[in-house]
Amino acid sequence: MIRFLLVLIMLAGTAGAVVAYGDPDQIARASHKVSHIFRGQTATPPPAVQIPRGQGGEFALRAKINGVAAPMVIDTGATSVVLTWETAKAIGLPLEMLEYDVDLETAGGHTKAARLTLDRLAVGHLVEKSVPALVVQRGQMKTNLLGMSFLDRLESWGVRADKLMLTGYPELQSSHRRSRTAID
Repeated sequence: MIRFLLVLIMLAGTAGAVVAYGDPDQIARASHKVSHIFRGQTATPPPAVQIPRGQGGEFALRAKINGVAAPMVIDTGATSVVLTWETAKAIGLPLEMLEYDVDLETAGGHTKAARLTLDRLAVGHLVEKSVPALVVQRGQMKTNLLGMSFLDRLESWGVRADKLMLTGYPELQSSHRRSRTAID
């Protein structure tokens, strides 16, 4: 009886995730976790990325946005991933179609940004699809920011000593094991 109730609760939770997120990758991860719980198996180790602290105290990395490498700095104070106009152009985003109607406060002051969705954003082995982002107007920022619209999708993240650890969700295929990767 208890097992039946647990299954019912998990199905309701998965259905809630479908409605709340509508992201097929998130739904697949939730389904995978539920099946592992009921099989009594442990999930494969989640993919993780370690980012060393830079000399200036920042955590800088090279991400891949829609397959194109781009330098970024982790910014937990940024609610979104924020790209410079120059990076957005290099990636091939449709800049001529953007509307700069979002007010944005940056370290350099007030500016306007445009909303868009990145098809794919990868940091090492951590890959997220359909990531909300902002693009600032030309010359308004010098650095791309990896903000909370990416970080909130991870299982966990945190600083230990002089390393930032980003941990994704366990792999969907138990035959693939990901190791910890340092990003320089």
